[in-house]
Amino acid sequence: MTSLHIEPATPADVPMILQLIRELAEFEHLLHEVTATEEQLHEHLFGPKPKAEVIMGRLPGGEVAGFALFFHNFSTFLAKPGIYLEDLYVRQQYRGRGYGEQLLRRLAGIAIERNCGRLEWSVLDWNQRAIDFYKSLGAVPMNEWTIYRVTGSALQKLGDGG
Repeated sequence: MTSLHIEPATPADVPMILQLIRELAEFEHLLHEVTATEEQLHEHLFGPKPKAEVIMGRLPGGEVAGFALFFHNFSTFLAKPGIYLEDLYVRQQYRGRGYGEQLLRRLAGIAIERNCGRLEWSVLDWNQRAIDFYKSLGAVPMNEWTIYRVTGSALQKLGDGG
């Protein structure tokens, strides 16, 4: 197994990050939902108040094999920050080589370095390969929890008090 060089993304990585997001969305059959732009990513990853972080997994020679995009959340029960993994993606041609595990292990290391109480993420229920992979690393499903989301006009209406 070739070891990835895993490092924080830089502003120069924004075009590649957007490409990886699009590849992930295509894999998930959700490409039609991607509206992200390079400008938005630059602002929210590297602007004055970054909202998320990215680590890039590079092969020897610099080719990008995958990435992880994450941000901090907070556990009131633990009174500690946590890390929420929004996206973990390894490009199709590099799957099955342990690169996803290397990215996830590095992210777990970041969580430990930052004294986080947990690392969590969501997985599509049809993605059995990912579910099996996560379970093999000790992750457990939170079956008693249901994710709710408010977006678009429903978010606007809720935020406007209407």
